[in-house]
Amino acid sequence: MGQTLLLEGENKMADEITNDLKNIAAMAADERLSQLRAEIYRAMVVYKYSYNFNWFGRPIIQLPQDIMAMQEIVWSVKPDLIVETGIAHGGSLVLYASLLEAMGGAGEVVGVDIEIRDHNRKAIEAHPLAKRIRMIEGSSVADRAVEEVYEAASGKEKVLVALDSLHTHEHVLRELALYSPLVTKGSYLVVFDTIIEDLPDGLFPDRPWSRGNNPKTAVREFLRTNDRFAVDRDLEAKLLFTVAPEGYLKCIKE
Repeated sequence: MGQTLLLEGENKMADEITNDLKNIAAMAADERLSQLRAEIYRAMVVYKYSYNFNWFGRPIIQLPQDIMAMQEIVWSVKPDLIVETGIAHGGSLVLYASLLEAMGGAGEVVGVDIEIRDHNRKAIEAHPLAKRIRMIEGSSVADRAVEEVYEAASGKEKVLVALDSLHTHEHVLRELALYSPLVTKGSYLVVFDTIIEDLPDGLFPDRPWSRGNNPKTAVREFLRTNDRFAVDRDLEAKLLFTVAPEGYLKCIKE
């Protein structure tokens, strides 16, 4: 009797997963929904929607969907080290540290930023999860910073990298070249703000990036010559809203 109930439960769960996948595929193919999403996202950007959220007390500046996606990735990969370029207020560093803390083990987070403002540094260093966080001040493409990151990655079995610093094509392409070798098979190289390529010009008048010059154009060029990574289309499809379309890159080769 007990075995029968167990099999029935497993079959029911399999049916639910199949239905979920069908719904996700249908959602991804819905052209009207895609149009609405684009319209809503353009309006959201004007109001800096992604600035509305905190994680464990620190501003995170990410969409809730991308926060959820990173949670799923971290749980699946269970990395020993997470490297993030671009620190800002430290919300993402704290997110990753909290996930590693919940999973146990000795996982660490390394954040790199060209300028870590004093009030942000002090707040991050005073955070209860600071024991899992290391910060490196300097350009993410400078030799010294890269060397420090590689030192931190030495001996780590599973490394995950998230790129979220300067969003110009040249800078992100250089980051991809420098940090992609760290990412281990089965893990991810996540490139944020690829959405810039899909938005109208003029939304970022005070920034050096725009359509044709942004993280997505860098990712596309990178993937033309690197076969270790593939865009995780399934993950992207279920998010609906994401700042990283074509930016969730799964490492498929050693």
